[in-house]
Amino acid sequence: MVGERLRELRQEKGYSISELAELAGVSKSYLSYIERDVQKNPSLQFLKKIALTLEIEIEDLLGSSPTAADHSNEFIFDEEWSKLLHKAIEEGMSKNDFREFRDYLKFQKWKNAKNQNILIQEDKPND
Repeated sequence: MVGERLRELRQEKGYSISELAELAGVSKSYLSYIERDVQKNPSLQFLKKIALTLEIEIEDLLGSSPTAADHSNEFIFDEEWSKLLHKAIEEGMSKNDFREFRDYLKFQKWKNAKNQNILIQEDKPND
């Protein structure tokens, strides 16, 4: 169950297994084992890293949130989105500009997740 949910959320965010593993600072093979249900009991630390990178709550990753499935595919193209899009086009934003901006945002999220992982590791007591 966790593996299937993880795969869905990863694909919704547009990440490959390799990309998510790198962004979250986890093993690609371990991530693959989780998604394929070879490993069915991921650690809390692993779940925290994945949830942080995917910008979701651990409960959503586990599917225990009653509305997790409802919100995962929910997108409303409302009036505000329409105005923002039209304004960007009027100001000369091309499709390629939009893609580059989206890539920049992904990079910023990756950088923030990496910084969070460093903070999490620094908080761990030394053995």
